[in-house]
Amino acid sequence: MNILYTDDTICAIATAQGGAIGTIRVSGKEAITITDKIFTPVSGAPLSDRKPYTLTFGHITNEIGEIVDEVLVSLFRGPHSYTGEDSTEISCHGSSYILQQVMQLLIKNGCRAAGPGEFTQRAFLNGKMDLSQAEAVADLIASTSAATHRMAMNQMRGGFSRELSALREKLLHLTSLMELELDFSDHEELEFADRSELSEIASQVETVIKGLVNSFSVGNAIKNGIPVAIIGETNAGKSTLLNALLNEERAIVSDIHGTTRDVIEDTMNIDGILFRFIDTAGIRETTDTIESLGIERSFQKLDQASIVLWVIDSTEAKVQIDALKDKVIPRCEGKKLILVMNKCDIANDATRSECLKDLPGATIINPVSISEGSGMNYEIISIAAKQRKGIAELQKLLIKAAALPEVTQNDVVVSNVRHYEALSHALEAIHRVHDGMSMGLSGDLVSQDLRECLFHLAEIVGGEITNDEVLGNIFRNFCIGK
Repeated sequence: MNILYTDDTICAIATAQGGAIGTIRVSGKEAITITDKIFTPVSGAPLSDRKPYTLTFGHITNEIGEIVDEVLVSLFRGPHSYTGEDSTEISCHGSSYILQQVMQLLIKNGCRAAGPGEFTQRAFLNGKMDLSQAEAVADLIASTSAATHRMAMNQMRGGFSRELSALREKLLHLTSLMELELDFSDHEELEFADRSELSEIASQVETVIKGLVNSFSVGNAIKNGIPVAIIGETNAGKSTLLNALLNEERAIVSDIHGTTRDVIEDTMNIDGILFRFIDTAGIRETTDTIESLGIERSFQKLDQASIVLWVIDSTEAKVQIDALKDKVIPRCEGKKLILVMNKCDIANDATRSECLKDLPGATIINPVSISEGSGMNYEIISIAAKQRKGIAELQKLLIKAAALPEVTQNDVVVSNVRHYEALSHALEAIHRVHDGMSMGLSGDLVSQDLRECLFHLAEIVGGEITNDEVLGNIFRNFCIGK
């Protein structure tokens, strides 16, 4: 559903069900007039005669004069409101019956029920915020950790927009000089800018855009969780480990081989870092078509993960490592690999020593302690997932493997896929500008790439967006009332 801008008056319940207080938001040119029709102040003038930014106590009454609820009404006048329009917020008791009664009265008197994100869309269309700030509102509501909150707050307060504005100013300066030279190209003696200076400005812009593009890997991990693939043979204890990490019975655990046939995903916040754990089907030779598809997906998830937990049954460790090391280790290049020696409570040190001797850099460790391997990018830890022995230490190792930088409200980190794609296109364009200047291309070709770079940056904040379908796609994922 596309949300098209209209000048009618909208209303929506803006608070979650079940609280002591419920708030209904009203926005539009008739917001105050319509609210006045159903609201009677205990004393004083009606809302239309009151000053903005005031609270008024009174009653909501229905068509036959019955009191529906005692409420507080907040009054805002455009353009100094969230949406830039006249607005009211009605604070009722949190009963779902009361809230629905008030909504029905508002609609009967001329309001329309708002669509998802329509209040924030109106704020964008009325110039109260740019598109990147509007999208940050949804991220702020969905934030699940201190880091995601800081990223969203920085973006909503305009940190990202200011960074883009500074880039845009430099690009406009470049463009104006280039196009001015084109206008006076018949006067060869006129030179408006030193090409080396223009090339330096282009390099500065390219460096900043590249930094923003590169920050997406961190921003995406913070926002959506660091993907952790749990892989290994059947019955090594992968599902038991997932349940222990999540502290709930998320996956079915059985002694029957091949119980897990598809991937199971869930997230957990560990010390402020969001991890997305992916329990995969056990890897083994099988003729079962469904299980084979599950094993194929296991390798796909391994390729997509940033951290790999290779779960090994310590009682059969040599056999399992010999069977899988050629399949697993080559796929872990550039990833953090952790060998999780499970069932350490029933395996002896000699068994573990024998199975690890063929892995370069392996260090035998005591249960629940951590040791770094050398020569390969992996670490080893012994646990007993069924008894939850070593889980706390494994969580510490996961935090270490994540290696996420500290994010403050002043850091500009890209976490939105749409922004990342636009910045990637802008980076390609400014790279062509830089190369074009180095090769001495004509000004009209360089100017075209400059304009393309400006266009892609404008896509992020909405400066060039007029397509209702694009706007609808962005705002439809907002919650009702925002």
